[in-house]
Amino acid sequence: MDGEIIRFMKVLLICTASLLYCYSIASKIPKGKLRLLSLLPIFSLFAVLPLDFSYIVLTSGITIFVTWLTTFKLIQFSFDLGPLASDPPLSFPLFASIAFLPTRIKDIKTTPYVQKHIKDSNEPQELDQEPPPKLPLNLPAKVVLFALLVWGKSYVDLVYPILKVCINCGILYFYLDMIMSLSNAFVRSSFGIEVRQPFNEPYLATSLQNFWGRRWNRLVSETLHNMIYKPVRYNLGSPRWMAVFVVFVVSGLMHELLFYYVIRVVPTWEVTWFFVLHGVCVAVEIELKSALGKKWHFHGAVTGPLTMAFIAVSAHWLFFPQLLRMKYSPLWQV
Repeated sequence: MDGEIIRFMKVLLICTASLLYCYSIASKIPKGKLRLLSLLPIFSLFAVLPLDFSYIVLTSGITIFVTWLTTFKLIQFSFDLGPLASDPPLSFPLFASIAFLPTRIKDIKTTPYVQKHIKDSNEPQELDQEPPPKLPLNLPAKVVLFALLVWGKSYVDLVYPILKVCINCGILYFYLDMIMSLSNAFVRSSFGIEVRQPFNEPYLATSLQNFWGRRWNRLVSETLHNMIYKPVRYNLGSPRWMAVFVVFVVSGLMHELLFYYVIRVVPTWEVTWFFVLHGVCVAVEIELKSALGKKWHFHGAVTGPLTMAFIAVSAHWLFFPQLLRMKYSPLWQV
């Protein structure tokens, strides 16, 4: 364990030095291809960092937060886009925090940090409000529910298989939500930055498009929308359904890479097929809505349970087998 902590500190120093280069040197290079080329060594470095760990928690964390999300944020930064691009420029501690942490920032111009640096005090500021949750759950309540689900999972084999699917889905949701909520709390308390909630009550989704586009892991959704959907849809002129499908394919490949870093065996491609399946379904749903309009509109009380049932069954079939396979990974140490 001591060796793992030392490796983690080394990786943290490497990441900090890399971001300092991006902040101090790469940012001075004109935006576009030249700045992107200057960041290629950083992307290559981030791609090999997870291989330095021997514990599953650290490997998966570095993969998600650095290899995946930080890289995507820096690609946007190459073109003066995304949360790292700001006028006036962010301080380096804030720049590094936004780059590394899974935090969704509200409109940066509405935050106290930037308002102090805006010269024209008469510049109109638009509020960036989110609707209140229909089923409010604070962080302590989510921690309790997560612990109950983990505890109850040991008894799940005694009940119906459908309960096992529900418990796995609940554990995954609360685990991710707790990590991102703690990240939000750190950024909010340290910098006074207004942040967005990482999830928007995904259990209330009324369709697959509503689930993936507006409710589940909104940080990843927005990142993929800006990085993949917009270029495919508008720069390449592809139809909407194709851009949506490409987003899901990229998401599947990124998840497959995550599992490879952890399990370190030849990919089975189950996770990729999970996202391909949902990409096809969301693309079909979009086209049907566009063609039929409100002619075949069903109430959310009908489509909601059907949506959640489809997600649970397909996850049990294609997603969770790979996730549960992590238990047999050589990195699974306690």
